[in-house]
Order: sequence, then structure tokens, then C-alpha cells
Amino acid sequence: MAVNSVVYYFGGKSSEKSISVGKYDKLTLGGKGANLCEMSDIGIPVPPGFIVPTSQCHAFYENGETLSTSLQSEIDAAIKHIEDSIGNDIKFGDESNPLLVSVRSGAPVSMPGMMDTILNLGLNDKSVEGLAKKSGSRKFALDCYRRFIQMYSNVVLNVDHHNFETILDDIKLENDITNDANFTESLLEEVISKYKKLVETKAKIAFPQGVKEQLIGAINAVFQSWMNKRAIYYRKLNDIPQSLGTAVTIQAMVFGNLGQTSGTGVAFTRNPSTGENALYGEYLLNAQGEDVVAGIRTPYSINIAGKREENKEFPSLEETMPNVYQYFVNIYQKLEQHYRDMQDIEFTIQEEKLWILQTRGGKRTAQASIKIAVDLVNEGKISKEEALKRIEPTSLDKLLHKTLKVTTQKPIAKGLPASPGAASGIIALSCQYAIDQVRHGKKVILVRNETSPEDIEGMNISEGILTARGGMTSHAAVVARGMGKTCISGAKTLKVNKTSITIGTLEIKEGEILTIDGSTGEIFLGEIPTQDPEISSEFKTIMQWADSIRKMKIRANAETVLDAQVALKFGAEGIGLCRTEHMFFGKDRIFQFRKVILEKDEAKKTQAIQTLLPFQQQDFIDLFKVMDGLPINIRLLDPPLHEFLPTKNEEIAELAQELGMNIETVNQRIHSLHEANPMLGHRGCRLGITFPELYKMQIVAIFEAARISIQNGVKPVIEIMLPLIIHEKEIIELYKIIEQVSQNYSEVEYEVGTMIEIPRAALCAESIAKHANYFSFGTNDLTQTTLGISRDDSSSFITSYEEKGIITTDPFVSIDVEGVGALVKIAMENGRKVKQNLKCGVCGEHGGDPKSIEFFASTGMNYVSCSPYRIPIARLASAIAELKIMELTK
Repeated sequence: MAVNSVVYYFGGKSSEKSISVGKYDKLTLGGKGANLCEMSDIGIPVPPGFIVPTSQCHAFYENGETLSTSLQSEIDAAIKHIEDSIGNDIKFGDESNPLLVSVRSGAPVSMPGMMDTILNLGLNDKSVEGLAKKSGSRKFALDCYRRFIQMYSNVVLNVDHHNFETILDDIKLENDITNDANFTESLLEEVISKYKKLVETKAKIAFPQGVKEQLIGAINAVFQSWMNKRAIYYRKLNDIPQSLGTAVTIQAMVFGNLGQTSGTGVAFTRNPSTGENALYGEYLLNAQGEDVVAGIRTPYSINIAGKREENKEFPSLEETMPNVYQYFVNIYQKLEQHYRDMQDIEFTIQEEKLWILQTRGGKRTAQASIKIAVDLVNEGKISKEEALKRIEPTSLDKLLHKTLKVTTQKPIAKGLPASPGAASGIIALSCQYAIDQVRHGKKVILVRNETSPEDIEGMNISEGILTARGGMTSHAAVVARGMGKTCISGAKTLKVNKTSITIGTLEIKEGEILTIDGSTGEIFLGEIPTQDPEISSEFKTIMQWADSIRKMKIRANAETVLDAQVALKFGAEGIGLCRTEHMFFGKDRIFQFRKVILEKDEAKKTQAIQTLLPFQQQDFIDLFKVMDGLPINIRLLDPPLHEFLPTKNEEIAELAQELGMNIETVNQRIHSLHEANPMLGHRGCRLGITFPELYKMQIVAIFEAARISIQNGVKPVIEIMLPLIIHEKEIIELYKIIEQVSQNYSEVEYEVGTMIEIPRAALCAESIAKHANYFSFGTNDLTQTTLGISRDDSSSFITSYEEKGIITTDPFVSIDVEGVGALVKIAMENGRKVKQNLKCGVCGEHGGDPKSIEFFASTGMNYVSCSPYRIPIARLASAIAELKIMELTK
């Protein structure tokens, strides 16, 4: 990089080599650019090029989506750098010896396929003939030109790529061509002519012939692609900040489509699906890189070991070019050793000379992520702490992939097992159909010839993805693995039509059900039952490492035996929220509870309450047995009473008859209990104050269940939680009921605490702590009452707030640190002024969110509680949070 220049050079014969920016700073150079610089510096064969940094993306938008004059001058100088690096009098735009370049996006965080790429830039009607003469193959030059016209017109001129594919497919059909390599020169000329006419029709301009115009247009388009719909959606899906921007990498072209001694491919240094320590990749002869990743042609295995049964007759790279293959093996091993992680490598072979175009940390399944992390520790390449930080906690959810139960049903077809798991759903042949069906509560399998970046939303909401074309490194495969979606690619016998799919003579219409097994590649007609997966030894190892580091305890939100058992299976250290109201919704209980609410006769009301007592008592006996010796935080009745009342006419009539009232009276009573804003109304401890007999029944049930459990050798660890407290006098009042009951159960130990879910409770925590043994932050309601936003209704506008940058994340997903978080801190600090060791926990949905967990860990929270299936996420996230705290305090 020249003095005062913003452009960074890399590769080639330049004595300047690449420029290190904060040790190859990805925030400046983008992931692609930083790795190209680094590879160049360690001696990897990289075609020369330069990088327009992310700062210029911000400048581009600030400057009305135009490149500054000074930047354009630097780009001219950088092109000269590439020319000088290659030598041999090659020139950009030269008619006899043209330099061609690729223009690629390069975000700081990998976003595969979400932004735009252009290859073979620098060709026009005259330079294509120069390339033909120089290469000795006019067919090759014409093939590059037709590819360039299509990519440039799609990306820069906004001509939909399907228009070009239609032209290509029509000419193939007319001339009985099944492989692009079989195009003749005359047919390629026909393709180019029709492409150019299409551009004139659709874009209303002639295809640009000036190479400088082409380059500036391409750079503009890459910057603009940062804000395209699919990129925005992907960033939101993966929590990538919009403020990062993208860099642009301009690099000299090397050609994999120069005949049978040339090719292109993608390889992973380890298996991205299973994590197995073995080279895993695919390649195509006489092709360019987009042919592999776009799934246009089904590629072959890179080595003999990876050849699959279905394409064993096709030679691997190890067989066709053994010297090139061995050189590639040396390079991939060097790259993995250098980066200390599994790498995703893109390469091109030009007339048996190997070039590396990109390396990056490879996208992998959650299963592979864990195995690779553990293996790298065992190989001495990384520490346990680094292994934990490399695993995205939310990815652990994806380990809970279901598998098919044993079935005698035969598959109707088989493809490549691109992403593990099993899924059933109705066939959706378009993203829009998939979206519409999901909105109606249906589960779908997205079925396409191949997916493209435009399909990102449909892929995200589908249960699984099935493609007729493409390999294990196609767009569908890579994106599905990243999403944790079941995926089968390259199902060769599958034909996708407009309203149906066909497999041989079998036709299956859109809307019918398929089951796919992404672990085997098998496709079944109809729905097949699934079963939960087994936990791997590597998963257990990661959890053990996490548990040895984290300080926060992890509890579960559970009130049924099944939920409690699942929670224990995943490592729960107690129950942080037992919602007793959920225990009343059984058919044999809800009727009695409705009588409690509506009965006017006190004697009958008391009788109905006593009818509920044995049900509630047995629930607690069962829970105490499952959680023997572990704490259970039992929240007394919380929701407003109207939630228990019937809405259907037949249920109202049945209740009226039982109560000896007429239907109109019951309807009036039900109506009178409805509140304009029940979230802020007659609920929580307010029910205990006004209907003390309800709370007393629950407390008796708790203590009696504890007594029976102790007699049976079970150790109940009881926490009784009072919800919606706003004043210390409420605790004092309710404490009287608890103490009155507890006098008859001297053998039962217990603690009484409160939820902090109202701002006043947080602000008055000092007085409340005098009477509470612990605080449990109900962050769902605390968020609602602090922000004045209902989580049930916020979806209508919260997305707009995120898009406008008013908020960065939905506050019901990740805690609002500045507002709600401040109240949590105030409550903890003031509460611990009164009781230094006051136990504090979180029982809202934020207890399973890694970002929120990081905040809670920083406050000194004792535990978080979350749904059973998110416990592994919380365990790992808590350990990672602790590691960050340790780094900050060094």
C-alpha cells in the first residue's frame, strides 16, 4: 500500500507484498482480503490483487453511492500493481494481451453467497479475441466472455440471471447438448449475441465495452450488495452488525476452464458434516469456481478416499493430477496448522498450476464444530478455553436433530447427505409457497433444482432442503449446515417441475408430504416417525470443560416430570421456575378451578379449593422425587383469573349447570373478570392478598408433599416465590400465610423469595430484600413493564425499529442492557446492601440467550433458568462469559 493510500495490495512479485493491518485486520480488509494477505505472506500461491477496505463502503454510502475521484485514481494505480506483478506485458483492457480480474465482496464476517461476485472482468468484443489468441483456444475465450456478460449484467445491470439461463437451456435443447463443455465456438457466439440483445432489451443500454467503466460498475455493485435483501436477512439471522460494511477484493483471474488440465474446486480440511479429520472436497475439470458452488454441475471427489458409491466411476483429482493433488495436500495442511482451525479452501488449477483463491474458517454442523474443537485440543493445536470460545452456543440447539425411527419403508430416491437430521413436511417448490404454508401452520420441505442466495428466507423457515443438483459444497449444503437444517443435495433422479416433482415414473405434487434423511441422503414418500439423537462423547467433553470454568449455575423452567427429566439429562442444577398455574390446566382440574373463581358460596368455594389440593400435592411429590436434592423454585399462582375461564358456549353451559346459575349470570361474571390490561392488573401476589385461600392451598400442598417425600427418603429443596411484588408489605402479608402453615411441618426446610419483574420492585429492592431470601428476575415482564411494550404485540413494529437502528436486537430475545439491565444491576446492588449473599437468579427467556447470559455473568448473578432444551446453550454461554470476564480482569 502506497503512503497515504487507502488501497491494500497483496500477492505477486511485488517487493511490497501484502500489508499487515493490525495483523490482517478483518474489520478493515474483510475476511477474504485479510486471509489473502496472510496467505501471500506465508508463501501460499495467491494470484495478485488489491483490496478496497470497508471504510470505503461507508464512504460510498455517505457519498450518495458513488466512488470518490481519489479512490478511482488509487484503483488505477492498483491495477498497474497487478500488471507489474504478473509481467509479460499484460494490460487491463489490452486488445492482444488482456488482464482479466475478479471482483468479490469481502465482509469481516463470512456471509457465503449473500453478496455479489463478478469473474472475467476486462473482456469486451476486442479483448476476447486477444484472449483467444494468447490462450490458443477461442472456445475458452468465448466461454469466459459469455460467463462475464451474464454475471456482470445480473449483478451490475440488474438483469435477472434466469433470463440468461433460459437462453442457454434453449440452445442446449435445440442442439442436444447436456454438458456446457460441449458448446462449439459458433454456438458460444450465438449465446453471446443473444445475451447482448437481452441486455439491450432489459437494461436499455448496450453491454459496456470500456473496462474502466466495467470495473467501477462492479465495485459499486459489490458495495450496493451489502444492503441487498438477502444480505440484510442473513445478517439479521446471524446477528451480524450492519455497521461493519464490506471490503472489495479485486484479483487477477486464473482460469480453471482452459481444458482438461485445468479445473476448480472447494475443499474442507476436515469433514464439515461429521468433523472427521480427513480432507473433504470436490472439484470439476474445465470449469470456473461458480460452477461448483452454484450447484450447476455435480462435482467429483477430490481424493480417492472420498469417492462415493454413486460416482465411483468418475476420477478424483488425486487420480487425474496426482502431483497437483499432493501439492494441494501440503498446502491444506500448512493452512490448517497456521490458522489452527478447519479451513474452507477455494482453488483453481490452470494448466496444472495450483492457485489458492480463498481460505476461511469452514462452516460446519454443530456436531462437527464440537468434534473439531475437541480434536484440536487433543492434537495440541488449541487450548480448552479457546475450543469453548470457538463454539457458538446457540449451535448446540442443532445437535438435537431428530433421526428416523427404524423403518422397513424403502426410499424413493437418494442424494448426497449434505446436512444431518431427519425432517418431514409438505413439498414446497418455491420460497413464497413455503412461506405461505408455514404461516398456516404447516411444515415444509423446500425442493429446488438448486438453491441460490435469494432463497435464504425460504430455507430458514423450512424443516429441510432438497435439491436435484449440486454437491456437498453447493449453496444449499453450506447454508443448510450453517442453519442446522436437514439437507440433501445432488439427488440426480429427482426432476423438479412447476407444480410437482418426478422421480422416475413417480409424480408427487406440491403439497404432498416427503421425509428426508440428511444423514444418509435418503428420500421417502410420506411422513416417517423420528426419534431424538444420542449425545456424543465430544459433546459431553465440551460440557465438562464448560462446567469446570463457569460460575453461574444453570437451572430449568419446568413443572412437569417429563420437563424435569429432560432438564436433568441436559445438566440442569435445579428448577429455577416452576409455574404452578400450568398444573391447573388438566381437564380434571380446570373445572374445579373455575368453580373456585366463580362460586359465590364460600363453603362451596372452599370445597372446590380442597378438591384441587391433592392434585397439586401429587405434582410436587413427583417433582421432588425427580429433582431429589436439587432446588425447586416454586412460583405461586401468577396469571389473571380470566385466563382459566371458558370461552366456548358448551363449556360455559356445563359450568353454569354445575354452579346452579343461569348461563347469562355466568357470562356476566366471566366478563366482569376480564381486564383492559391484565398484564398490569389483578394477578400475581395480588391474588394471594385478595384470595388468600388459593395461596394457602398451594402452600399446604408444597409442605405436605415435602413431608411425604422426606418420609420416602427424598430430599426436597424448596424455594417459594411470590410473583409481581411491588412493596415489602405484600411480602409481610403473604409471609403470614406461609408461617402459619409451616408451623405444622417443622421437618421441612424452605426459603421465601420474590420475583423482580416490576420497575418499582427493582428500585425499592433494599426494602424488599429485608424480607426475601432471594431475588428471581422475571425479565420477560420486567422488559414489558420497563419499555411499555407487549411481547405479544411488538412483532408489528419491532422489525422496523431494528431496521432503523433504534434498537439492535429484539429486547425479548436479548436483554436491553441499558434500560432493563440497569434495573437488574440496581436491584442486585441494593438488595445485597441488606443481605451481602442475597441469591439472585433469572427465570425469563433471556436465561437461555448467550448475549444476555454474558451480561448476567458480569453482574454476579448466581444462576439463570431456561427451557430444558436450552440448558446446554446456557452452560456453554456461561463458560464463555466467564472467560471474557477473566480476560478483562487480567
